[in-house]
Amino acid sequence: MDFRGCSAVVTGGSRGLGLPRRPRARVARAPASPWPHGTRASSSGARLDLEERGIDVTTVVCDVANSEEARELIEGVVARTGGIDVLVNNAGVIKVGPLEHMQREDFERAMDVHFWGPLQTMTAAIPTMRRQRAGRIVNVSSIGGRIGVPHLAPYCASKFALAGVSDSMRAEIAKDGIFVTTVCPGMMRTGSPFNAWFKGRHRDEFAWFAISDSLPIASVDARRAALQIVDACRQWRCGTGDFVAGQARRDRERGDARGRRARHGPRQPAAATGPDRAAGDAPTAAGKVSSDRAPSRLTRLTERAARENNELPH
Repeated sequence: MDFRGCSAVVTGGSRGLGLPRRPRARVARAPASPWPHGTRASSSGARLDLEERGIDVTTVVCDVANSEEARELIEGVVARTGGIDVLVNNAGVIKVGPLEHMQREDFERAMDVHFWGPLQTMTAAIPTMRRQRAGRIVNVSSIGGRIGVPHLAPYCASKFALAGVSDSMRAEIAKDGIFVTTVCPGMMRTGSPFNAWFKGRHRDEFAWFAISDSLPIASVDARRAALQIVDACRQWRCGTGDFVAGQARRDRERGDARGRRARHGPRQPAAATGPDRAAGDAPTAAGKVSSDRAPSRLTRLTERAARENNELPH
């Protein structure tokens, strides 16, 4: 796919995986019109970053879990540009903790953002793409949308749902010239632990999650993963299948021990095995659960990624 003259929407484009500079620079060489969405403060930073490189950009603050806002996001793009060529459903939330502390509302919020949000933007964009007889949809699921991960039950359940609807839609709308790619990244150093919420033994949960995200062998730099996703969107042959990005991709290609362990499922975090009956039900932000283990030397890569990808809380 040639991105020149294209209109692209990236949800969650104000931080994390949606923000890395190198992939955006690649798109900039073939000027597109990206529409990143996020919080007002973070979207402003993303807009300035793109405009400095001569990219025509409009930022939109909306909650994709809200059906009206999701519809208005897509309608605004079509009204301004006359169409929509690329839709990247990347917005995400994450809550970490034992199942004993996860409540229905935790699952509902994850489903709202990871399943209903993408479904709503897709159903709003597909009629226009059908009229164009062309379009690209990229749904960012997770390796946790293929393999269940302990202490991430709401996240995994919602990512499984996204992968399922993405796979189903792919088969139905390919006849209209619309190609759907389901992306399943492994651990990526986006800095997301600093925007996660934690339940159970809050400090222990933050420590294992942040340290795991920093391991250079087990995780991949967000810019590298984002480049792989951009290339998957660009290539015709990747438009009709799913795509595993990052370290999980290397594991699958090599068939090494890490890949075999991933197929059998991850183990429960040893440092955070039990619930905290006293206060574990209360979700706590990362900024309030620091300890001598995290942040520490073990989490330096994640901290650097958080600074680069606008993940540090404002």
